[in-house]
Amino acid sequence: MKKPVLALLAAGVVAALGLTACGSATSSTSDGKGKELAGLTGVFGAKDFSEQFILSHITSQVLNAHGAETTTNTSVVGSANVRTAFETGQFAGYWEYTGTSWITYNKQTTPLKDKKEMFDAVKAADAKKGIAWLDPAPLNNTYAFAIREDKAKELNIKSLSDVAKLPAKEQTFCLESEFSTRDDGWPGLQKEYGLSPEAKVSMLDTGVIYTATQKGQDCNFGEVFETDGRLAALKLQVMEDDKHFFPIYQGALTIKADVLAKYPAIADIMAKVSPKLTTEVMQQLNAKADVDGDDPDEIAKAWLESEGLI
Repeated sequence: MKKPVLALLAAGVVAALGLTACGSATSSTSDGKGKELAGLTGVFGAKDFSEQFILSHITSQVLNAHGAETTTNTSVVGSANVRTAFETGQFAGYWEYTGTSWITYNKQTTPLKDKKEMFDAVKAADAKKGIAWLDPAPLNNTYAFAIREDKAKELNIKSLSDVAKLPAKEQTFCLESEFSTRDDGWPGLQKEYGLSPEAKVSMLDTGVIYTATQKGQDCNFGEVFETDGRLAALKLQVMEDDKHFFPIYQGALTIKADVLAKYPAIADIMAKVSPKLTTEVMQQLNAKADVDGDDPDEIAKAWLESEGLI
């Protein structure tokens, strides 16, 4: 997931200029809700997938509706590179996930199973680095395993514990390469649930896993993300993680502490936005991008307007 140094520097230049993946700055202004953020400028970044693009545009648009003049940047590839751009001041903020910060950036190998405890721990750890976490959204973009709805009914399964009780021939899984070696991935999952040592594993690219799972030829169960819009579109049912093995990946806007100190109204404005972003809502918004092919900027605008936020 790392880029060469020159590529990262190039991404940094792009970020500093507030350019999008198409090479142009985006600045979304809408009907005014007030001017309490007048004078606020900066770039809100995003990791390189649709959910992040949408969240970045939601943030920029709603803040701009309150007098800010911010832009979005969705061109930096790789989580680590986005975090670096943020820490070095190229981004004023971006949406992050608690599990990612805790495990990847704060080097904690043991995730906390209670979501509030996890959020509080991450917030405290990042505060030492000048990073503020605003109140999180309910969405949890964690790992999960899904199966075709009709196959789930046939096998009479709802949870990963149910999966472990299936005959070995039914325990077939599609995984991405990174997940197959992570402690919070396949090795740990197989041990935690007692999945069959004879389980069949097929290694596929992330995007291909969804269609492969829907077809049911390479695998019954596919490694997915809970907020992915393709789950409903492909009629895939997520298996309950009844032992709470997977880390919590609750989403929240992270912002430079000095920016928040200068413009504390950011927290009040985002407090009206974040609670509305549930896992189900995010699935619907993501589907508009990944299934329907709609532009994330327009998806964000339509949703904010429908919620009366701009």
